[in-house]
Amino acid sequence: MKQDARVELRNVCQYFVTKTGVVQALGGLSFALEDGEFVSLVGPSGCGKSTCLGLISGLSSPTSGELLVDHVAVGGPNRHVGYMLQKDLLMPWRTILDNVSYGLQIRRVPRKEATARALAGLRRYGLDGFAHRYPRELSGGMRQRAALIRTLLLEPEIVLLDEPFSALDFQTRLVIEEDVRKILSRERKTVLLITHDIGEAIAMSNRVLVMTNRPGRIKAEFTIELSSGHDSPLKARESPEFSTYFKQIWQELDINVGLDSATNDNIH
Repeated sequence: MKQDARVELRNVCQYFVTKTGVVQALGGLSFALEDGEFVSLVGPSGCGKSTCLGLISGLSSPTSGELLVDHVAVGGPNRHVGYMLQKDLLMPWRTILDNVSYGLQIRRVPRKEATARALAGLRRYGLDGFAHRYPRELSGGMRQRAALIRTLLLEPEIVLLDEPFSALDFQTRLVIEEDVRKILSRERKTVLLITHDIGEAIAMSNRVLVMTNRPGRIKAEFTIELSSGHDSPLKARESPEFSTYFKQIWQELDINVGLDSATNDNIH
C-alpha cells in the first residue's frame, strides 16, 4: 500500500454481460494517484478508460481486484470524489445559479446557504455576471466552467474528468484547459483526466498513463517534466520536451496513423 496514495487500483478486472456474451473491459488494471497529482489516462477507444472512472467514483463495482480511496475500499459513491462528465449536463430550464447550486440542494443544504455558496463560487471563478442567465446564453467554454464550479462546490478532494473539453473548438479548448488547470492547482485537488488528446494530457499532467486495448491495463507510464512547468498548459506546448513526450506516447498507443502528421496537428 502506498502511504500517500489518494486512489489505488490493484489488479482490477471488470466484466460486462452483453447480448453477444461476456466482455472483459479491464484486465488487471493497477495504478495509484498521489495526493495533489494531476494524472491523465490515455488509450485506444473502448479500452476501459471511462469504466475506470465509474469504478473510482463508486458508481459501479469491480468484478475482482482491489480499489481504494484514502486506503478504504470503495463501496459506493464517495463524497470525497467529484465526477465531471463529457457533457456539462446543465438543465436548460434553470439559471446558471440554480444549476451550480443544484448539487448542494441534492445534499439537502438549505436553499439560502446553497445559493450563497453558489454565488461565491461563480464570483471566485469569474461567472458572477452570468448567474441569472440560462445555459443557452453561455458559450460552450463558459458552460464547462459552470459545470466545474458545480462539481467543486461539493468540495471533493479527488476530481475525475471524463473528456470534459472534447466538444469544444480548439481555441476554446485551450482557454478552458488553462482555466481548469489553474483552478484545480489552486484548490490542490487530486485529478484524473481521461482524454484522447495526447497534447492535452502532456500539457496538463504530472503523469500520463497509457492503457492497452481492451481488456485495459497500464502499458506505459510517463512522468512529465517540462522546462515551462505545469502552470500554463498553453506554455507547456512550447516546451522543447513536449514533442518528445508526444512521440513516445503515440508510439505506445500503437495506433496505425502517420506519426508525423498526427504530431504536427496536435502541436500546432
